Amino acid sequence: MGQRAAIYARVSTSDQSCERQVAELTAFAERGGFDVIGIFKETASGTSSNRSARNRIIDLAQARKIDAVLVTELSRWGRSTQDLLDTLNRLVGWNVSVVAMSGMTFELATPHGRMMATMLAGIAQFERDLLSERVKSGLAAARARGKKLGRQPGQRPKSDKLAPKVIQAVTDGRSYRWIARDLGINKNTVLDIMKRHRKNP
Repeated sequence: MGQRAAIYARVSTSDQSCERQVAELTAFAERGGFDVIGIFKETASGTSSNRSARNRIIDLAQARKIDAVLVTELSRWGRSTQDLLDTLNRLVGWNVSVVAMSGMTFELATPHGRMMATMLAGIAQFERDLLSERVKSGLAAARARGKKLGRQPGQRPKSDKLAPKVIQAVTDGRSYRWIARDLGINKNTVLDIMKRHRKNP
């Protein structure tokens, strides 16, 4: 029996289909001797934090039920360079690698993998610097136009809007970490919401 693998296919819009990716990855798995234990498909933009199918694969990895994740290309898996690096680091802790159809295997426990991690970290920092520069430039331009910045009086913070979903997920037995990952918020935000809920049920 080969390595246990999960196939992950993603498209950005509902008018696209994952079937071509699935067909290619299934053939790739057969050639590589992988034992496919599940095929996970989802429609989500590259930057979307709501990736339920990807989260299920991460849960399988944490439960030590897979050895590899098969993707057509890394951009299908990572939302950004930093997100890719973060998830690769989490997966390596569970001895799970991400294998792209190009033949590149990302295992951060190996010398080649550590070199890739260093490169990815550099790219991620470059992306953060560019984003920071754009944000500062955008804020300066907005101020110059006289636009008021920050939350305005009466405007509800994001945590208030997400509170019902957080409370329901906790009621359903989900962990705070899972909820934070699923809703794209900080774990501390989940904690704050639940503290407020317990004080004012």
